[in-house]
Amino acid sequence: MTMMSRRAVLGLLASAPLVRPGIIRAQTVSEPVKIGLLSDVGGPYRDLGGPGSKVAAEMAVEDFGGSLLERPIQVLQADDQNKADVASSIAREWIDDRGVNVLADGAGSSAALAIQQIARDKKRIYLMSTPISTLLVGKQCSPYGFQFAGNAYALAKGIGGELTRQGGDTWFFITADYEAGYSMQSSTEEFVKAAGGKVLGSVRAPLGTSDFSSYLIQAQASGAKVIGLANAGTDLQNCIKQASEFRIVQSGQRLATEVMAISDVLAVGQDVCQGLALSNSFYWNQSPQTREWTERYVARMNRPPTQYNAAAYAGVMHWLKAARAAQTLDADAVAAKMRDTPVNDFYNAGVQIQANGSVPHTM
Repeated sequence: MTMMSRRAVLGLLASAPLVRPGIIRAQTVSEPVKIGLLSDVGGPYRDLGGPGSKVAAEMAVEDFGGSLLERPIQVLQADDQNKADVASSIAREWIDDRGVNVLADGAGSSAALAIQQIARDKKRIYLMSTPISTLLVGKQCSPYGFQFAGNAYALAKGIGGELTRQGGDTWFFITADYEAGYSMQSSTEEFVKAAGGKVLGSVRAPLGTSDFSSYLIQAQASGAKVIGLANAGTDLQNCIKQASEFRIVQSGQRLATEVMAISDVLAVGQDVCQGLALSNSFYWNQSPQTREWTERYVARMNRPPTQYNAAAYAGVMHWLKAARAAQTLDADAVAAKMRDTPVNDFYNAGVQIQANGSVPHTM
């Protein structure tokens, strides 16, 4: 080897350590920012959140500009089957092996509680849109957890107190036998009793119940003026259909539900839903802004959005804005920025996130 070639080789070797960090930086910058939605893709809550919430999240990414901190943004979705073990397994694998930067959605509250624990352990922000349990912002709240849809407390306040004041002062509950159902019932009972009403009884129905006849017979026999339906999704739809067959509303009792969306009305039929009382934080035809966003959403999903789809958009958009303002994906820094910055979009107008991660709503 000539002296000149030896010098060239030594020069390349000496420069290699200087070149490598630049390559690593380029690879890091080109790696997508990953938003991972854990959802009910094929189960009873599919139409509440499900594929529609992935579309809503993708719309938020597009409206934001498609990149964050000079990195493209990728939206993932997996079916957590409303099961805590499935949800926690996917969340852990996404963070440890796939580099997911933020978790979103959650579907059933039992799955959401498991996701929240993984997010807390791994220091990842969790943007909840479908889960409504008050435990998520109560006893089991997390510095990284944010609940963007109206929760069980907000939904119950609009139904329990108001119907009781209107004369519906005795209640009987048909409750989904899991955390969200318990949260809905206990929250509603609080407002019923505060308004001077009484709870005459309740029954619990397992998730996925198709025959509600025995529960409805007990509700009728109780003589309660209001039958509260503390369930959601296809369970709620089946319960309403069968209540119509029993002619419960026509017989003088009222039906009241907390977690009902426009997708449920479309599935069951407007005539069957006639006389049902409900509370919500979002309606597609509420304002010019909601109508404009809904038009874009319907072009992709061929059905109007629910409050949980709107919450998926709001959560992702607010996280993106906060990360851009903080100039980092660090969960602590971004969470602080999210709390400091009011939530502004077609769904929220200058809403300040509470210390426990709850996003308040006008119901």
